[in-house]
Amino acid sequence: MSSEQIDTTIKNLGKANISSPLLNGGAHNQSFVDDKDRVLVHVRASEMEAELKRKGPAPSFELAGPRKKIYFDPSKLRCALVTCGGLCPGLNDIIRSIVLELYYHYGVRNIYGMRYGLQGFIPKYGHEVMDLAPSAVANILDRGGSILGSSRGPQDIEEIIDCLERMNIGILFMIGGDGTLKAAVKITDAIFKRKLKISVVCIPKTIDNDIHLISRSFGFDTAVDVSTQAIIGAHNEAAGYPNGIGLIKLMGRHSGFIAATAALAQQDVNFVLIPEVDFDLEGPRGFLSALEKRLAVRGHAVIVVAEGTGQKYFKSTPDERDESGNIRLKDIGVFLKSAIVTYFKARNIDINIKYIDPSYMIRSLPANANDSVFCGFLGRNAVHAGMAGKTTLVIGRWNNHFVHIPMEATTCKRKQVAPEGELWSAVLSATGQGSLKSPTTE
Repeated sequence: MSSEQIDTTIKNLGKANISSPLLNGGAHNQSFVDDKDRVLVHVRASEMEAELKRKGPAPSFELAGPRKKIYFDPSKLRCALVTCGGLCPGLNDIIRSIVLELYYHYGVRNIYGMRYGLQGFIPKYGHEVMDLAPSAVANILDRGGSILGSSRGPQDIEEIIDCLERMNIGILFMIGGDGTLKAAVKITDAIFKRKLKISVVCIPKTIDNDIHLISRSFGFDTAVDVSTQAIIGAHNEAAGYPNGIGLIKLMGRHSGFIAATAALAQQDVNFVLIPEVDFDLEGPRGFLSALEKRLAVRGHAVIVVAEGTGQKYFKSTPDERDESGNIRLKDIGVFLKSAIVTYFKARNIDINIKYIDPSYMIRSLPANANDSVFCGFLGRNAVHAGMAGKTTLVIGRWNNHFVHIPMEATTCKRKQVAPEGELWSAVLSATGQGSLKSPTTE
């Protein structure tokens, strides 16, 4: 993405005139940042040289962190939290981090959890609001899922704003993925139209690690960690039988980051199939032929496939969509297992195939240590941004710093594995699979 396309401006509700309670917080005295503190978008020398030739400052993100002056009066502030979309390791860590930072460091006493995603704002569902005092979040780190619950699907934006007004909410923290971010943009637009002083701060949630301009999303590390256990199991199964095949389907609707990274973390994988890299089933250099050669040489094989891979192999039908508007993917794992069995049966070659799909188990697990620490930083920085009166932003990690990223910038495209990039090159080196595309015939 060229720098000319990135608008890094962060919106503010107004001038921050209140001295932060953190000024009396000891260690926090050394960590205050100013809006002028910026993190460059591009860091390569060639990119910087190009930027220096252009007029105006080089593109940069606003550095996240506590400000000496805040916008909201903590004694009068009411905050709301909501988790949306699919479950992901770390949701409870984020909730706990936000609540404890608001309560203990800023002195905010009115913190509310909206139950079951955006449904929690809509009266007809009748979901009760949860009072998020520190006692409510004290022991939730070892629990998977979200104590607030979640839901998919759009809700009426005006009804959501009505609810925020009735509850006199000053800061809304939204934790969710691409659909949530798009909804958050609509919510902030409606807030501005009504001329309300409500800050909306998002923490991006995608276990697939596929949100644009977000170098790392929480839950991804845990997903890779647990996926390696599935690979170990599949490898042991495959190696334990003649012509044994272990087939694992991992998360990744449009991006193969989990599949690629897990294969590198546990290098027992012989084939990695991801949405970004096309492959053929049939033909002299197709996947099935390569699998047959692998079995002939080594007697077993391990295959990892991302869930969004190979959708071209399903009959063209009108797209079915889920509650969030996402196209319902056809099951590539079951399809591949059937195709493999049919291929070798036609050649009178006996195989032993084991199929593993750990997806939903992974999504609902507690975060591992690395993700838990990461979630803590995300939650605290979300609070700092909201208290300073900043809005329509996402807390992200960029060039080793936590930064403020405009919501619109993260929703304009999807992050994917680059077929010519370092990650995929490493996968090809580790697996030795090469191209799985057969030569085209004119």
